Amino acid sequence: MTSVRLPLGDATWPDVEARPRSVLIVPVGATEQHGPHLPLDTDTYLACEIAGRVNAVRPTSWLAPPIAFGASGEHADFPGTLSIGTDVLRDVVVELVRDSSRYWRSLLVVNGHGGNIDALQLAAEVCRHESRHFAAVHLALEGMDAHAGAAETSMMLYLDPDRVRLPLLQRGHIGSAHDLMPQLRTDGVRSVSPSGVLGDPTGATADEGRAWIDALTAKAVAEHDRLAVSR
Repeated sequence: MTSVRLPLGDATWPDVEARPRSVLIVPVGATEQHGPHLPLDTDTYLACEIAGRVNAVRPTSWLAPPIAFGASGEHADFPGTLSIGTDVLRDVVVELVRDSSRYWRSLLVVNGHGGNIDALQLAAEVCRHESRHFAAVHLALEGMDAHAGAAETSMMLYLDPDRVRLPLLQRGHIGSAHDLMPQLRTDGVRSVSPSGVLGDPTGATADEGRAWIDALTAKAVAEHDRLAVSR
């Protein structure tokens, strides 16, 4: 039994009891608009993919079911977006860390949505105060565009091209997401991009997506390893 690797959702309690338990990996994403060409679960899908890859190369880790709702208020003007907000997400993560600490020494969140960062930073502060082992790795790298642009579209083309609606690709707002943040927080994404796209997905390729996935996996594995040896 101890040689069998199972996602937590597929395991029984004797499976969990019999296997080493170092780091519990929890994908956290969102259910929100990703332009007319990408599905609403894009952030959750990518978080699950990277978390699964970390689990595959770190045999004492466990892969938890995802948290599929996040802080997505900036996308609220687009039908289909569902948001639980920063405060609720923070509380969910804190309580999950507290409860999981009975069986796992550490919990690693693989976060697929930029809007979740504030909640995860607040959760980390609580966990540090309580001397709990928690970290979050965010699926962002230098050179990626902000939302539903070339990076996310390329990764989806690499992982699951049938879920990308290629005829609907269109260029969205081009510019620094950092500079836009005050307006996004107050007026939402639709105020700057009627399509919901921040970036230009029209040149996306599966080859570029593979490179991003490999780089993000390496980033997440490094954070797992740092957390696994932390004291």
